[in-house]
Amino acid sequence: MSTPKTTSTGIDLGSRLTKVVRAGPSAEILDSRMFDTGHDPLAHLREILKGSGDEPTVATGYGRNLAEAHLACPAVTEIRACARAARHLCPDAGSVIDIGGQDSKAIELAEGGGFGRFEMNERCAAGTGRFLEVMAAALSYSLEEFGTEALRADRPVSLTSKCTVFAESEVVSLIARGEDRRRIALGLHVATAQRVAAMASRIELGAKTLFVGGVACNPCMQKVLAAELPGELVVPERPELAVALGAALIAMEIQAS
Repeated sequence: MSTPKTTSTGIDLGSRLTKVVRAGPSAEILDSRMFDTGHDPLAHLREILKGSGDEPTVATGYGRNLAEAHLACPAVTEIRACARAARHLCPDAGSVIDIGGQDSKAIELAEGGGFGRFEMNERCAAGTGRFLEVMAAALSYSLEEFGTEALRADRPVSLTSKCTVFAESEVVSLIARGEDRRRIALGLHVATAQRVAAMASRIELGAKTLFVGGVACNPCMQKVLAAELPGELVVPERPELAVALGAALIAMEIQAS
């Protein structure tokens, strides 16, 4: 009889970035890797997983079915992985918001790492990391500068366009009129937060909401989203790894069952 493994691996194969987390017996992150998904993520994943042997592994994210087919590991939805991670990272949270590169999600948390209702914004780039990436480029900011510079604005510029294409044109017009780009940046963050908050209002948000995903690393988004939501917004350490961690925790639970 084989001895159960005390470590596990979670793969979050996203549309833009792939995250791999190796979790220990106390659900701590022992190691993590992150790379651009690109056209051939399997080559990178095989190299990363080479030394893990028969360690239990679960895949999630947009490319989870690709990983399941070619890496012989089970796949679970991002909703399930996100909810499982949220229950571990913030046990008293009632909900979690995940803003990634191509979509955003709001999820009600249930007991035992499960979930209830959820809402997703997946048909439009507005309200996602991709929207912020495009807008940062339009303002000649790096992604790291975008959030910090927005926080230095004295007030936000009000933007009317919700579509990424039209919003980019509106930003160009504001720059041509001499508007301060920090104010534009803050206005873009506020507009994104309002869109996410409107989506999240369709579920029952708890007194405490966890904020995860790559966009949760943005300090301005943390501030403006907290102002749009009821209750407290909590950002864990390394929020961009949360979904991969959830997949790793599920992998360990599957092995133990």
